[in-house]
Amino acid sequence: MMRYITIAKFAAESGYSEDAVRAKIKNGVWLEGLVWKKAPDGRVLIIPEGYERWAEGQTVSDLQRKAA
Repeated sequence: MMRYITIAKFAAESGYSEDAVRAKIKNGVWLEGLVWKKAPDGRVLIIPEGYERWAEGQTVSDLQRKAA
């Protein structure tokens, strides 16, 4: 599995719409560096492992500790 995937690929695999993914990013539900990141070319990429942790209900502090 790739470490980072595009929003389009994530949407196709997860069932979330691309708009829903962008809304979660914009509203701060998914944190940069933990569930998504911006590539050097400006494209937003999803971190599937971070999404899985979020979906399993891990707290933000748990995710931040693991990212450090």
